[in-house]
Amino acid sequence: MEDQVQLRGIKVQAHCGATDLERNVLQPFEIDIDLEADQTKAGISDDLTDAINYAPVCELIVKIVDENKFSLMEKFAQVLVDSIFGLDESVAGVVVKIKKLEPPVDVEINSAGVSIRRIRQ
Repeated sequence: MEDQVQLRGIKVQAHCGATDLERNVLQPFEIDIDLEADQTKAGISDDLTDAINYAPVCELIVKIVDENKFSLMEKFAQVLVDSIFGLDESVAGVVVKIKKLEPPVDVEINSAGVSIRRIRQ
């Protein structure tokens, strides 16, 4: 799939980490999403109904973050992918990149993260 709608730098406060402390304290994360879908019709019509409307995707991400606690960023990313597939059937593939902006490690580091890509089955 060549066409993508790209969402960059979605900033959220989430409960995600391997320790109880990390899961019980909100931590800053940054999320990037690529929504893979044929955008030919939207490119011709210039009509939002023919495009991927990314506002509901952003709202969905906030809802998931507000309602869940995750041990692993891998699970966090998979829940986002599964939820996006459930939201919009025109999405053929999703790439999710999650960065924990303040990872609890004893070295200077900008972020720790995961990236997953899933194709609709």
